[in-house]
Amino acid sequence: MRDATRCVHRPDVSTEGFESLAVPTYRASTVVYPDGRSFARRKERGPDGYAYGLYGTPTTRTLEAQITALHNGARTHLVPSGLAAVTVPMLALLAPGDEVLIPDAVYGPVRAFCADYLAPRGIGHRVYHPLVGAGIADLIADRTRLVWIESPGSGSMEVQDLPAIASAAKMRGVLVGCDNTWASPLLCKPLDLGADIVAEALTKYVGGHSDLLMGAITVRDMDLRARIRDVLRLAGIGVSPDEAALALRGIETMAVRLRHVGAVAERLAHRLREHPAVAQVLHPAIPDCPGHAQWQRDFRGASGVFSVVLRAEAATRLEDALGRLSVFAIGASWGGTRSLIAPLSLRAERSLAGETLLNGPVVRISVGVEDEDELRDDLLVVLDAVLAGHEPG
Repeated sequence: MRDATRCVHRPDVSTEGFESLAVPTYRASTVVYPDGRSFARRKERGPDGYAYGLYGTPTTRTLEAQITALHNGARTHLVPSGLAAVTVPMLALLAPGDEVLIPDAVYGPVRAFCADYLAPRGIGHRVYHPLVGAGIADLIADRTRLVWIESPGSGSMEVQDLPAIASAAKMRGVLVGCDNTWASPLLCKPLDLGADIVAEALTKYVGGHSDLLMGAITVRDMDLRARIRDVLRLAGIGVSPDEAALALRGIETMAVRLRHVGAVAERLAHRLREHPAVAQVLHPAIPDCPGHAQWQRDFRGASGVFSVVLRAEAATRLEDALGRLSVFAIGASWGGTRSLIAPLSLRAERSLAGETLLNGPVVRISVGVEDEDELRDDLLVVLDAVLAGHEPG
């Protein structure tokens, strides 16, 4: 073998005796075959076989298997973002003439996907109140094929009655999907509560370090897996093994991080309730948060994300007040080691009337792993600055 060929054809090196705790990162587009016959019959390897890098590597399959086990599911598929984890099931399960029901508290881009992508293609959607519970039965029509749940709700933190909704949907042969990003499988297992599909943004607590984008779709049976896999295959959607490796590393510390940020966030939530600039704290562990009873029943604990509703008069001072932050960063997303705060425009994103919580400006808080006292003091600086703008003289 000449040198130019040796540069390309690597020698075999024994791995006997080498046992690493880390999952290897298998980077591959091409998967090679031992002979022409096996290449010609590569489709016979089945959905769990390896045929091309786009459709999975040992690195991505390891992450999928780990998430599947945490959810007590049948299979998991990785997608490039949390939003894709919601939209891909809709693409797989809905056809022209069908309809999906979405909660009024749904993540804003999901609402936009339904209105701006599905609707022009003949797929309808209707918005329901997040706390409808078993009353969803009255909203399910002959064309309804999917009920989507997001619990707690994006920004407004309503905890939905998933078992009641799932039971009502099953009576009509309607599938149920749930965005479980806030809780992760460590705090809530929607498949055990009756959901057919779980979507999560691995960008958040699984990644845990604000440096990757990825989503996961976990299903409870293989028929759903096949329908979702077909969409991913036909659309050419896959994920990078390098990002999967980051997620595999992050998931190892997720339980420790969630316990910490959950405890700190709950203490901060109770502390902020006492501030005169605050109208309401929206944290599922607080009794007056919508759906608190469902949270107590269905969740094993709370994560590090909650929202604060300020008094209406704070709107004019909020932007300047946020400029005084020194520990929190201002930004979207959450679930990393750095604490974040984001002002939300929930009123503009709601369809249903009567939501009194929208009367004042809302800020969403994601607790990271900084010192708890410094986080508390940083938030109090903002609230004091908001209040100071309305005090006499």
